[in-house]
Amino acid sequence: MLIPLVGATDASCGGKAGPLGRLVRAGLTVPDGFVVPLAVHRAAQHGEPPQGLRAHLARSLAALGDVPVAVRSSAADEDGVHASAAGQHETVLAAQGADAVAAAVRTCWASLGSARAVAYRDAAAGGRAREAVMGVLVQRLVEADVSGVMFTAPDAVTVIEASWGLGPSVVGGTVTPDAYRVAPDGTVTCAVADKRTRIDRDGTRLVTTDVPAPDRRRPTLDDDRARGLAQLGRRVADVLGGAQDVEWAVAGGTTWVLQARPVTAALPARLDRGGPAHGSRGAPGHAATLIGTPGSRGTATGPARIVRGPGDFARVRPGDILVCPWTDPAWTPLLRVAAGVVTETGGVLSHAAIVARERGVPAVLGVAGATTALTDGVALTIDGAAGTVTTHA
Repeated sequence: MLIPLVGATDASCGGKAGPLGRLVRAGLTVPDGFVVPLAVHRAAQHGEPPQGLRAHLARSLAALGDVPVAVRSSAADEDGVHASAAGQHETVLAAQGADAVAAAVRTCWASLGSARAVAYRDAAAGGRAREAVMGVLVQRLVEADVSGVMFTAPDAVTVIEASWGLGPSVVGGTVTPDAYRVAPDGTVTCAVADKRTRIDRDGTRLVTTDVPAPDRRRPTLDDDRARGLAQLGRRVADVLGGAQDVEWAVAGGTTWVLQARPVTAALPARLDRGGPAHGSRGAPGHAATLIGTPGSRGTATGPARIVRGPGDFARVRPGDILVCPWTDPAWTPLLRVAAGVVTETGGVLSHAAIVARERGVPAVLGVAGATTALTDGVALTIDGAAGTVTTHA
């Protein structure tokens, strides 16, 4: 019923597990695990409950050592060349034991029907989305010291974002990560961010804690580690073919590949960060400009809509410029409504930034204090290539 990760293919196990199976077979450092294949979910959708699933899970978990695991979606149409579905389905981290993992598998399956996943599939398929089916990937959880994302391709600059602790901080956009660029000749440039929080495992749950003050502005990677990541990324691109979006983690000195999918939309040409939210202001009564990180190309003008959480979603109208602390995947349906996005934290490789680029929605990221510096309803123009947010009196 279950398939070892080393034997996973796209056809049997979905778009996330299949590429990881290829990386395992190529000898890359991928956490050990197994997959609940597409066929099991397909049968469950047609009224055939997966008999014995818990027992199969218990045996496979015992083979891993009954350790905490990461349970991730691997839908048939996930991580594709034209649509990533980045962050649209559920991931359960730190599950332990057969009962908890069985529940996590069902959580992943159920997320296919969530509002954000349905909205994403409909938009990606032009309203003609096919029946969705999902494999579920179960892997040993990497207790990351540092984690992040990189965009990599053969003979090109590798872009890396990194922060302390587990990966949800970076992919979810709740922290502004350190940003590295590694040129093909090995030259490394770095913009160190103010990394205020981190996520770690505490038993069978995740906890968010404050980063100690001395570590907030301390680089997460040295140049040698950044070069090593870039080299690893090029190997991933060679195995899978073409530019890749790679999630990675470093634990105890070992670098692990957690996920790899095709890059679906090009990064803005300019990725450098500006100053703080009050970086430059016009004279009273005139335009003022806030500066952040270019996230998704394009320009848009519209009224600012300050959104601090799901309770504010209903206030967003077509043409608004969404101004928010960050945009986790639950906010994806708003990207079908908003004309542009401004966030207080987050990096260019976060899930929300990826989806914004796929949708062609301009985005400026990491504008510290944007939700308080800007007034709800004020007219804004954002330039997602330049990383600027301009208010109009």
